[in-house]
Amino acid sequence: MKNMERAYNIAKDAYAKIGVDTELAMKKLSKIPVSLHCWQGDDVGGFENPDAGLDGGIMATGNYPGKARNPEQLRMDLDKALSLIPGKHRLNLHAIYGEFKGKKVDRDEIAPEHFSNWIAWAKSKKMGLDFNPTFFSHPNAASGFTLSSSNEKIRKFWVRHCKASRKIAEVMGKKLGSTVVTNIWIPDGYKDIPVDRKKPRETLKKSLDEIFEQKINPKYNLDAVECKLFGIGSESCVVGSHEFYMGYAVANKKLLCLDAGHFHPTEVISDKISSALTFLDEILLHVSRPVRWDSDHVVILNDELNAIAQEIIRGNYLDRVHIGLDFFDASINRIAAWVIGTRCMIKALLMALLEPISALKKIEQSGDFTSRLAILEELKTMPFGAIWDYYCMKSSVPVGMSWLNDVKKYEDDVLSKR
Repeated sequence: MKNMERAYNIAKDAYAKIGVDTELAMKKLSKIPVSLHCWQGDDVGGFENPDAGLDGGIMATGNYPGKARNPEQLRMDLDKALSLIPGKHRLNLHAIYGEFKGKKVDRDEIAPEHFSNWIAWAKSKKMGLDFNPTFFSHPNAASGFTLSSSNEKIRKFWVRHCKASRKIAEVMGKKLGSTVVTNIWIPDGYKDIPVDRKKPRETLKKSLDEIFEQKINPKYNLDAVECKLFGIGSESCVVGSHEFYMGYAVANKKLLCLDAGHFHPTEVISDKISSALTFLDEILLHVSRPVRWDSDHVVILNDELNAIAQEIIRGNYLDRVHIGLDFFDASINRIAAWVIGTRCMIKALLMALLEPISALKKIEQSGDFTSRLAILEELKTMPFGAIWDYYCMKSSVPVGMSWLNDVKKYEDDVLSKR
């Protein structure tokens, strides 16, 4: 601990020389919640029908032992992951993670009582929840179309599901005293080139308008819509494209969800944040890591993650951006995936908070691009690691790689026995 404090003080002085207050940076960081996604813990299976297969372009690869098979196991795994992550965070739930006690409850019939244990768990941890209606792995999604379906019976079913989901979110927000972000993503689209792109998009707009007819106090629930470029089974046309949802969000004052894996491989969401927030009050991020497509790999501390964090901090957008994670890897320890991904997101935010932003903006506005480049490059070798280790120590979570020992022990004691 003495060596860590000594290293921190050296780093603190180094940052002070470029005008950065490390104590203030850590204080700001401690107040930034990241919404962990429940579906990493069980490969997006949920508890509606444990034997159901995945569809709708959703795919979790691998079969690492220890998958959570019921809500109690999933909450236990989340408790372990959260104990290894600094800061106070949130949990993002999908509708299929309700607790139905063996009864058949279709998705248009889900209600707040099916999530009462999740609400009680979150309340005991003093953390907020976020929510998502689930539009995949269901007979009424078998055609590949849900809210944009030409089958009125199916379309109405999914509208009712969304309305039920928003009601659940409203109750969560009231009981937890923390605003829930309810995000709508649908898999709708065509595998091959369609003749009529207009009709499905008009139908989707109609469905969304019906869903949002019921006004909910934004103190309890905020609605987000999530775009995508393509997916498995919707390679040629996705009804809910970026342009569609950007227009809908602006026109209807909804949050636009930007998912890091939902764009062309040459596009990045870090470049979209300031543009979207020029016209929208708030946005939702699904931070993921695409490799060849929307493959939802575990988030790592790469250039794009750093760029996302920099855009949020440099633009002073912390109050307008909701940060959520979205990846699922069944080939490695699932708890480790949560810990690695979330700690990397927090590391990126800390690195951004340790920039001399005011000074850099003045230099840029003066036209001194030489100094801008020189300072940005020097920042890359500043002693960030010592600040991060100290922040973890102050947050009473494992420092460095020591968290992995906790995960391995948990695997031996708990996961291996499932």
